[in-house]
Amino acid sequence: MKPAAFKYFRPDTLEEVLSLLAEHGAEARILAGGQSLVPLMNMRILSPAVLIDINRCRDLAYLREEGGMVACGALTRQGEAETSALVADRLPLLAAAMPHVGVRANRNFGTVCGSLAHADPLGELPSVATALEARFVIASARGRREVDAEEFFVSALTNCLEPDEMLAEVRLPVAAAGGKSVFLEIANRAHGFAVAGLAALVEFDAGGRCSRARLSAMGAGDTTARLRTVEALLEGGTLDDAVIREAGAAATKAAEPSDDVHASAAYRAHVTGSLVRKALRQMLGNGEQGR
Repeated sequence: MKPAAFKYFRPDTLEEVLSLLAEHGAEARILAGGQSLVPLMNMRILSPAVLIDINRCRDLAYLREEGGMVACGALTRQGEAETSALVADRLPLLAAAMPHVGVRANRNFGTVCGSLAHADPLGELPSVATALEARFVIASARGRREVDAEEFFVSALTNCLEPDEMLAEVRLPVAAAGGKSVFLEIANRAHGFAVAGLAALVEFDAGGRCSRARLSAMGAGDTTARLRTVEALLEGGTLDDAVIREAGAAATKAAEPSDDVHASAAYRAHVTGSLVRKALRQMLGNGEQGR
């Protein structure tokens, strides 16, 4: 299939992009990597009247550390994040998730911010951003604003962007000393769409107790889901086998998935609990024992 006819603009600067968004509003879509947008256009699920290609806006392609955060621009490719020494060192949870994002060909074109803006509840990067409590920098001709992940992701394939806005940057907090990260995913086939997944970050104090936990589940709701009841259960205690089993049960109970052709809601809820147990045991160096 082919997309409906559209007007095509290829600006050189962010200012030009924002001016076009202000002019065309809801009729326009941003094109960066196109790995999600183009298939939707080809299937006529989306038919934007205007396409704004930002690939000449090279100032939007960057990964840099500033103020305890790693800033990722709107044109930063997923492949760049996957191979970045900065990401490997400062954002181990993101580094662990990147190989699960499509296939290498997709990652060579797809952008980090594009995947986030797509807001797929089964997407790896929304789950990572939620677990890391990322900040989203939203730009328009009216100015800039910043929101957190839970405000940015509204529901399945829906974000909080206004028609004249774009996601210009995502800011991800660097990993703290004493923290451990695990990313897990279950799919029906290699590099296929995920059935369920988990991004988990746990920090430990000098005594080995959990001082901070952040867990975000894929496929557990109509958007990426923070498992707050599990986090509260873990924080302040030691991760022994009883706590890990309780955390898994709490995750299964907290999940609110839906049925589709790939898996039932009951299966997704069960898997969410299993992934929580598996992730916590990996953090303790116990592998999959006692699943």
